[in-house]
Amino acid sequence: MDKNRKIQIGLVSLIALLLIANLFGGGFTKWFGKSEADRIREAAASGMVNTEATSGNIPGTNVNQTPAPTGPVTTIRYDKDKYEFGVVDEGEVVKHAFKFTNTGSEPLVINNCKGSCGCTVPTWPHEPIPPGGTGEIMVEFNTKGKPGNQSKRVTVTANTVPTDTYLEVAGEVRGRETPATKGK
Repeated sequence: MDKNRKIQIGLVSLIALLLIANLFGGGFTKWFGKSEADRIREAAASGMVNTEATSGNIPGTNVNQTPAPTGPVTTIRYDKDKYEFGVVDEGEVVKHAFKFTNTGSEPLVINNCKGSCGCTVPTWPHEPIPPGGTGEIMVEFNTKGKPGNQSKRVTVTANTVPTDTYLEVAGEVRGRETPATKGK
């Protein structure tokens, strides 16, 4: 037999072996090693991994889950979690400071604040807020190109229970008249 024919037979045999192994259970990993998901499950079972904080493309987990805090947790209370700005003209920048209190017994650490779109930009304190301490999250909503009723959400991720809390800026943006519609 010539060399090319031997290579073809070897490759076909290897493919057939893998297909048979997959058909009779366990697939490739049963015969040749553990999958990444299996290694993570085993590490979690041994206590090496916090399963609540695990996310990603692993069966049985939520890909969009926010990782659970790994240290001490606390609670947060907002004076108001929704700001109604009424009616503003398109192009204005709406600004509001959401005041909050750390109502727990551990320092509050805000890890991230994220607006629902690029037009909503939050800024927050990066230093820990002591128990009983207060702070504020400033939210700016740029109304340019956003005529009509608006509701923008800011997700605040911190060492709190629950991990994510939400703030909202809502109101109506009065659109600019275009030259073609003026006077009609």
